[in-house]
Amino acid sequence: MGRTLIVQLAILSDIHYAGPRERLRVGYPLKDIHNPLQRAGIALYRRYFWQRDPFAHNHLLDQFISRASGSDLVIANGDYSCDSAAIGVADDAACESTGECLGKLRAAFPGRFEATIGDHELGKKPLGADKGGLRVASFFRAQSELQLQPFWQRTFGSFVLIGITSSLVALPIYAPEALHEELSKWSELRERHTQEIRAAFAGLRPDQRVILFCHDPTALPFLAQDGTIASKLNQMERTIIGHLHSRLILFKSRLLSGMPIIGFLGHTPKRLSAALRQARWWKPFKILLCPSLTGIELLKDGGFFTVGLDEGSNQPLRFEFHRLHWSNRSIDRKGRSPQTGAPNANFRSSS
Repeated sequence: MGRTLIVQLAILSDIHYAGPRERLRVGYPLKDIHNPLQRAGIALYRRYFWQRDPFAHNHLLDQFISRASGSDLVIANGDYSCDSAAIGVADDAACESTGECLGKLRAAFPGRFEATIGDHELGKKPLGADKGGLRVASFFRAQSELQLQPFWQRTFGSFVLIGITSSLVALPIYAPEALHEELSKWSELRERHTQEIRAAFAGLRPDQRVILFCHDPTALPFLAQDGTIASKLNQMERTIIGHLHSRLILFKSRLLSGMPIIGFLGHTPKRLSAALRQARWWKPFKILLCPSLTGIELLKDGGFFTVGLDEGSNQPLRFEFHRLHWSNRSIDRKGRSPQTGAPNANFRSSS
């Protein structure tokens, strides 16, 4: 049987678009770190390794839209705003950023766009600051105002594309950052979501191949330990993850697989180490990291993937990476963002 191209996919993740109100938050993300030594250390980390100016890269979304214009289906794998209040889209500014970002993508790819929910849509405490966390209001606002679905599924020939909400599946890891009074509701939502995923896997025909879209790989061990889902992992073609921003972070994560949980350095190291403790379960999912559009400051290694779904081929799918290039003027000599003209907090605090 000859190969027939069914559909051409373009995949992006971790856009972290900054809308007007988020860009006004000069000092983010350092101003809520109260320990001066910790703040200085995190400022250096962000300036030289992670990302100096989180608000300076909206133009990369426009680059993506231009370069992916011929795609039959575009899939965004979570984290659309900067989540500068750390409570997800319950924050009006983050909701505005997310709405602008998704609006651009939906306008560019009408009827051929899907999006998963990332951890920043629901809220997550930032590195070094004890603020924010999961909010139930963000979960419902993401659906009602932003039309983000916790679960979606599309079928193209023998390929089944499934999108899930990783923070729900990985709730045992994220629960310590939730409000105590909301934990029972989160547990209810997680159970409902798990049933949807379980039903999708149970309904697979033997000839079908799954491409799973799961923002945070922290969720994968919980899926692997579900009997119904585990019994169908031999039909996994690929699992597309985001969250880690760079293949360098994925490489480090694999090296640290099985590490003990670090419980004495705050919420973020505890959450990350708890996830890495179970990273050995990632293997049967055949993960492929789609980095953020920016990548990290050190490498500037961001971009997106394309892949053609070929019916009739028994070979693994070939995903092609397309690198995006930062503007040379992302930060000017005075440390000002071209988006706002305001001094960039990371530049100022670490110089």
